[in-house]
Amino acid sequence: MSLFDTHRALLDGALQASATRGYWSPFPEVASPKVYGETAQADGQAAVRALLGRDFPLAQPGEVGRVATEDSPYGAQIGVRYPECAPEALVAAAQAAEPQWQALGARGRTGVLLEALTRIHKRSHEIAHAVMLTTGQGPMMAFQAGGPHAQDRALEAIAYAWKAMADVPGEALWNKPQGKNPPLVMQKHFEVVGRGVALVIGCATFPTWNTYPGLFAALATGNPVIVKPHPNAVLPAAISVNILREVLAEQGLDANLVTLALSEDPAHTQQLARHPAVASIDFTGSNEFGRWLADNARQARLYAEMAGVNTVIVESTDQYAAMLRNLAFTLSLYSGQMCTTTQNILVPKDGIATDEGHKSFEQVGQDLAAAVDKLLSDPRVVGAVLGAISAPQTVQRTQDAATKGRVLLASRAVDNPDYPQARMHTPTIVALTQGDWATYARECFGPVSFLVATEGAQGALQTADATLREHGALTLGVYSTDRAFIESSVQLSRRARVALSINLTQGVYVNQSSAFSDYHATGGNRAANASYTTLAFVADRFVVVQRREHVAAPPAA
Repeated sequence: MSLFDTHRALLDGALQASATRGYWSPFPEVASPKVYGETAQADGQAAVRALLGRDFPLAQPGEVGRVATEDSPYGAQIGVRYPECAPEALVAAAQAAEPQWQALGARGRTGVLLEALTRIHKRSHEIAHAVMLTTGQGPMMAFQAGGPHAQDRALEAIAYAWKAMADVPGEALWNKPQGKNPPLVMQKHFEVVGRGVALVIGCATFPTWNTYPGLFAALATGNPVIVKPHPNAVLPAAISVNILREVLAEQGLDANLVTLALSEDPAHTQQLARHPAVASIDFTGSNEFGRWLADNARQARLYAEMAGVNTVIVESTDQYAAMLRNLAFTLSLYSGQMCTTTQNILVPKDGIATDEGHKSFEQVGQDLAAAVDKLLSDPRVVGAVLGAISAPQTVQRTQDAATKGRVLLASRAVDNPDYPQARMHTPTIVALTQGDWATYARECFGPVSFLVATEGAQGALQTADATLREHGALTLGVYSTDRAFIESSVQLSRRARVALSINLTQGVYVNQSSAFSDYHATGGNRAANASYTTLAFVADRFVVVQRREHVAAPPAA
């Protein structure tokens, strides 16, 4: 049985889920021993510990040395040494591996990738621990977002790629009548061919969740891939690359179809990005480097997710306490280091109507601060929810934000008994006025939120509209009991081309995105030029090359 047939049920499930957009996941998000095995967590952590301070077991062409670049936000000593390879050698190896991968066809490639993904899933605990140590995510988030949720996004990309490729017939008999003359008959063949070498540039905070979509979309559509992880979050990507290479080798394929690129020299990435053979680039990160890629790597199709200003508008609510709890969790989760986390909370300066009576702007601020404090008062919760701050610059940014307005909630350092050196800090909330545009109308990445007093509810809509048009966003939220105001927010979301969440008060948060159901980003504003995952995300990664030749006309009946 082929690998495609072995995993056909998994692919069909993903295709069905993507078509209906309901809840579905083949990869359980609960890290239960009953699901993953009694020793799975301990075994995964032991596997990571065995890698620390050593050479990572990866042999690639063009190696010029070994580099260790990771600094754990938890203060753990990582010290894994990865191969540094010459860019030209990686590109040449990718090109050499491409014809064999191309010849495998859509069906063969899909089967190999599904096999690799199932093996990645079996090592979820190992990858999760690597994600935790390198990114600062809390243990539960590292498992879910770094493991099953990232795997969901990979499967989603494979399914959409298969759907796009399956729409191309392999061959056709073209028979054009010519009246009294014999018909023109041609045999035509159509082949899906990848555009060329793909470069996937990872981020520091979600090294699997943000890497897998581009990685698997590019591979499925026939392209070799060079994975360039963020220097501070290499290990999860390296483990994933190694699993892919192992499966490729087992199938008699060139493992250099997938390679890892790492260097302490920023020019290394730039050289790869500008290489004439690099046909596509997936990137998650800063606006600055995203713009550099757009301006300088013009030979490549760029799929970029960059900075935006995510916003929530609070006009009114009939579930005041539940709204505060939802917002408190949203602002605290992974210390606000998610590309979907709310930064600006727009509230009319004269206050809002609630089920607990009228609440002034000042009261809303005090109550939101109290809700965050209450959530993070339990030591068992604070570590799991906050995680650690990925970069020292983010800590500094949090401190600087406190000087920009009136502090409603001051950030404080948090101790972690398991990791005494961990960078852990609670969120800060700063009150601003609508006129403080220069402060809140740009991204302030990290555990920083601005509560902005607007000139009424319409002022909130206008402020959100201006911010989204200028800077873009991945998420927009609204709380209101007025259906007309909600409809105005819907219209705003259309104009800004941003996903809208309405009156979230239960166990769903504006910064969460569910595979097979939610479209992560729209690709329609400045925060991202692509969406995870639509046909547009995969279909432009390949071309259709045809050949045709005359054949003899069929005999007359």
